[in-house]
Amino acid sequence: MKKNFLLTGFIAVFSFTAMNAQETTSSQNWPDRTVLPIEPYQKVGKIAPTIKDSDKIDWPKEIGAPEGAPNVLLIMIDDVGFGASSAFGGPIPTPNFDALAANGLKYNRFHTTAVCSPSRAALITGRNHHTAATGIIMEFSTPFPGYNSLVPKSVATIGKILTDNGYGTSWFGKNHNVPDWQSSPAGPFNLWPTGLGFEYFYGFLGADAHQFRPAIMENTKPIDPYLKDGKVDEDYILDKDLADHAIHWIQTQKAVSPKKPFFAYYTPGTAHAPHQAPKEWIAKFKGKFDQGFDKQRIATYENQKRLGIIPADAKLAPTPNDYQKWDKLTPGLKKVAAREMEVYAAMLAYCDYEIGRILETIKDLGEENNTMVIFIMGDNGASAEDPTGYGLTSELGVLANGLVDTEEYMLKHLDEFGGAWQAEHYSQSWAHAMNAPYQWDKKIASHLGGSRTGMVISWPARIKQTGQVRSQFAHITDIVPTILEAANIPAPKSVDGFKQEPMAGTSLVYSFDNANAPETHTTQYFEVIANRAIYKDGWMASTTPKNLPWQGHPVPSEDPVKDYKWELYDLTKDFTQSNNIAAKNPEKLKEMQAAFMAEAAKYKVFPFDDRYIDRVNPENRPNLNKGRNEFVYHEGNSRITEGMAPNMKNTSFTITAEVEVKAGEEGMIVTQGGYFGGLALMLQKGKPTFSYAFSHYPEHKWTIQSPTALTAGKHTILLKFDYAGGGAGKPAKATILVDGNKVAEGDIARTIPSRFSADETLDVGEDFGTPITRDYDAPFFFQGEIEKVTITLPKG
Repeated sequence: MKKNFLLTGFIAVFSFTAMNAQETTSSQNWPDRTVLPIEPYQKVGKIAPTIKDSDKIDWPKEIGAPEGAPNVLLIMIDDVGFGASSAFGGPIPTPNFDALAANGLKYNRFHTTAVCSPSRAALITGRNHHTAATGIIMEFSTPFPGYNSLVPKSVATIGKILTDNGYGTSWFGKNHNVPDWQSSPAGPFNLWPTGLGFEYFYGFLGADAHQFRPAIMENTKPIDPYLKDGKVDEDYILDKDLADHAIHWIQTQKAVSPKKPFFAYYTPGTAHAPHQAPKEWIAKFKGKFDQGFDKQRIATYENQKRLGIIPADAKLAPTPNDYQKWDKLTPGLKKVAAREMEVYAAMLAYCDYEIGRILETIKDLGEENNTMVIFIMGDNGASAEDPTGYGLTSELGVLANGLVDTEEYMLKHLDEFGGAWQAEHYSQSWAHAMNAPYQWDKKIASHLGGSRTGMVISWPARIKQTGQVRSQFAHITDIVPTILEAANIPAPKSVDGFKQEPMAGTSLVYSFDNANAPETHTTQYFEVIANRAIYKDGWMASTTPKNLPWQGHPVPSEDPVKDYKWELYDLTKDFTQSNNIAAKNPEKLKEMQAAFMAEAAKYKVFPFDDRYIDRVNPENRPNLNKGRNEFVYHEGNSRITEGMAPNMKNTSFTITAEVEVKAGEEGMIVTQGGYFGGLALMLQKGKPTFSYAFSHYPEHKWTIQSPTALTAGKHTILLKFDYAGGGAGKPAKATILVDGNKVAEGDIARTIPSRFSADETLDVGEDFGTPITRDYDAPFFFQGEIEKVTITLPKG
């Protein structure tokens, strides 16, 4: 035994000594930041059976950020055009954005993809949006590689890269990068922010959020922060909540690990519809926009020239004839449109104020000097998704479901604009004015009004030529390379064993010290919904928009390659893309078209698809419910997103609820959607009740209720929804039965054809967010017990 023990000990010492030699060699290459994650390194030395015979060793060395790496605050606002903020000559005061510009650099040729999810995917990955499988917003994804919304593992995010390089990382606000069918509490969570490498997430997953009653996720847990002591906190507003959480997170990072740099991605839902803001902020803008959008656009353009935001010889691009003209509105609708813009301005100005609190926190912590703030004022141009010309009170209701706003209703509820019970969005022509001096808007990737937004970079420790303008071509894919160069971190070649796609963007650090440095991003394609363009060496070739920004259901092209005309611009002489010279330069146009097709083939842009809302049907995407016609839920099953819920649109269905109650108990049994479109089966004062909302208009809400309350005990409540058929959005009859006996029935004149909600979900035993009707309010918990709820759809 003794001989064997000695032999074993000799082998152990020899093995550790050999391993030490290997580790000493490998330490010369540690850390290799091109291969992530990075294993901690430990020089072991001799390890013997006893401590006294072993070498003294240090703890494993864990990866840290490179010496001097800056904190990074990356801010991106939603649906804000180039000409909206005061920093870029617009009418909306953004003093904190302005201060960053004065202490940093303005980029007046910065470009997005022209629509939400694609811009966000490109921003956090540094790759083109199709490479990140996000050629369109998540709800409209299709199976093709550039459009399936499943971000490949070969496309690591800045969150993953910085986390694995020793940063603390976080994400606050809007996501809209989780595949539609993976956004429920059942997961999977690998494409949620925490699955993409961000250590902390506080925000919402969908396209927009109600400012007063948002559906928030903390990491992967649903929460309702607007509730206080079980009731709606009337002082709650999302922009403040996001700032509070960002401030707390940054303070914690620096309190616990002051030498560790932080990366905070701050992307509030402002100023995407619904436009909502504190009343006192809306009041600040009363009468400020009575002159109308046509005059405002001209005033912004002239101010931009005065401030040097655009060249002195830049022209104001013409407004396409399709847009509403101010003088064509009735006096009443002018009041409506002016109020809409007051709300929008208040929303953006208030958001800027809350961002100022974050910046002040960084300053108070002594971190201002070595914090690089990148502030992108708009993930695309301003949104002209208003088909009326005078705005709307529910974007989803009008665009997706066919609601038609009336002047009478809008004037009657004018004082409610910006509040919890309106989901308004401004006129298409206000959007166009906010995109001054360019033409077109969000979704029109072919033109600068859709893609060009204001951007500021501030980094006092590094940027010394402050208050200047930089005019090199810049693209949203340039942001990740800029952050990596600033932090002295290479783009990884491998992440979690997956070879990485190369970055499409180029760092902007070269421009910090030299306003005249030659631009390094010399070629960039654009494509969204078949609107396409290519920038190359100062030239830009663009397709002429075939479908207008506010068309939710455009007629798709039979051949989206041949059906689109092309325009040509020399942007070195034509800053605003206002002089189409295609007819005079046919050979140059052909060259540019060929360049576009080459880029499109390289970056998975094919096939072109100019359908929009017609893609939204959840049956078009992977669905765990496919083939099911019966869905069984239990109390507390909540936040089931529309893509994962039973599709109760344009069809008959039944809801069977098995409950046990005491006399007079009430509460929600099952609900989907909310005040602006949805349905609910509930007990009100013990009475079985079914409510349906086609929209928020009073005449679009129907309630069928039993005349008597349930007796104490167990009951089976059956809701029969008999759809008339004959197309989408048709009438239906609703019947309520209790224990097999009919107790109430009624007609529903109009039903939801396309989408109940962008943010409110299917919930069992509770209702959060907004109620279907004002006859009750959220939260509305079921006071009895729900054994189960079964939703049954027709077979086949």
